[in-house]
Amino acid sequence: MALTTRLMLRQGQSLVMTPQLLQAIKLLQLSHLELASFVQEELDRNPLLEREDEAAAAEPVSAIDRYAAAQERASALEAAAATDWERAELPIETGALSAEMGSDVSNTFDVEQPVTATAGAPGDDNGLSQAAWTGAPGVGGGGLESPNLEAYVAARPSLPEHLEAQLSVACADARDRLIGRAIIEAIDEQGYLRESVDDIARRLGAAPARVEAALATVQTFEPSGVGARDLAECLAIQLKERDRFDPAMQALVANLPLLAKRDFAQLRKLCGVDDEDLAEMVGEIRRLDPRPGRAFGGEPVQPVIPDVVVTAAADGGWKVELNTDVLPRVLVNQSYAARVNAARPDEESRAFVATCLQNANWLTRSLEQRARTILKVASEIVRQQDGFLAYGVERLRPLNLRAIAAAIGMHESTVSRVTSNKYMATPRGLYEMKYFFTAAIQADHGGQAHSAEAVRHRIKQLIDQETENAILSDDAIVARLREANIDIARRTVAKYRESLRIPSSVERRREKATL
Repeated sequence: MALTTRLMLRQGQSLVMTPQLLQAIKLLQLSHLELASFVQEELDRNPLLEREDEAAAAEPVSAIDRYAAAQERASALEAAAATDWERAELPIETGALSAEMGSDVSNTFDVEQPVTATAGAPGDDNGLSQAAWTGAPGVGGGGLESPNLEAYVAARPSLPEHLEAQLSVACADARDRLIGRAIIEAIDEQGYLRESVDDIARRLGAAPARVEAALATVQTFEPSGVGARDLAECLAIQLKERDRFDPAMQALVANLPLLAKRDFAQLRKLCGVDDEDLAEMVGEIRRLDPRPGRAFGGEPVQPVIPDVVVTAAADGGWKVELNTDVLPRVLVNQSYAARVNAARPDEESRAFVATCLQNANWLTRSLEQRARTILKVASEIVRQQDGFLAYGVERLRPLNLRAIAAAIGMHESTVSRVTSNKYMATPRGLYEMKYFFTAAIQADHGGQAHSAEAVRHRIKQLIDQETENAILSDDAIVARLREANIDIARRTVAKYRESLRIPSSVERRREKATL
């Protein structure tokens, strides 16, 4: 058979992800902060997009509103002219003033120059500004506002800035200050030194003993315990400053793993103290700060703002609403596009306006679709978790993405994107939407499955109800849960207990014995 080239026509179907479709999918998984940033970029890029509040402000004002505003301005000007004494000229009668004060004040004021409110302007010899006159006690105090004290609040210093300010006072030698700055740069936000002394000495070409001496100086700075290389050294620095680092306390600090395990019998033997002294020492250790730099480090914590708000309805059900405060409101300026096209621009300008108009319309539709999808998913979650909203975590049902997707007729990936980085405010508190999706734990003798989060909460309740003489082991917790028709393995109980940061039964027994 000879090989030949032929031209053939074939028809088929395929799914193509257009840029607009990719943008709509991307908008679903953005948080409200990321969405606000994305919309702001589109507003800066697209001249046909504008915010809803800006569009409302640009609307024409009626003649009646303009007349009322003019009348208000006229009344305000009349009131200011009647009460604004600062701008009035104040002639000085030096003769009467000298007689009243008993001394000659003729050389204090220039009789030819009346005192006005502009005295003290730049270059004025009197040196009194209007702010000085209005802010002085007893001068103009009537209805005038006091100075804004917030303008004088200093910025909060960072941990390196706080340490360097102390370094400039503590070290007079320039080389020691250089070594001290290198040490400060190696201190993390928690206040610990994350680089060894040998590495710092090798990097600076200095003697390790000199770097060690500079580190000892830095460790005397505030906050107490800063510059430590580990937790034991951090606690030791704070105890030395309190003059409490005696041999017994040294033994306790050197055996912090035993303290974490609550092995108080071994600690009493190593420290050579009785139960009362050990309890006092442990209490003093707990009052120390294991992270001395946390008062300075990090950015301010941003509060979580819910995307959906759930409230109780009058009919006994639940009312699900979108939080409109976090939804960006954008409009398409159709009139501006029409004016541009009416001006008969060139072909390139017409294509640019057409592209901007298409992108603007698609963005507004994508935002509307995103809002409807979030509301639909949140409503179904509330319907599925009605028991949780009414009674608490004990009634939280096992739920997965497939169940929500099947109920609302969407794909699981869409539900996953919608519930990512989204929060729901309920009468039970503020929760991430992912919180309501938990694994199922089968019942012991059949029946309805239990949510993993509800079982975890039940384990915590059982441990909180323990007494000193009745500490529950993991096997005992398994038996208690099986009495409640919850089939769970011992290793699962141990995993849930560790996720709740609850120590083992042996450590809990030791802890309760010392209380």
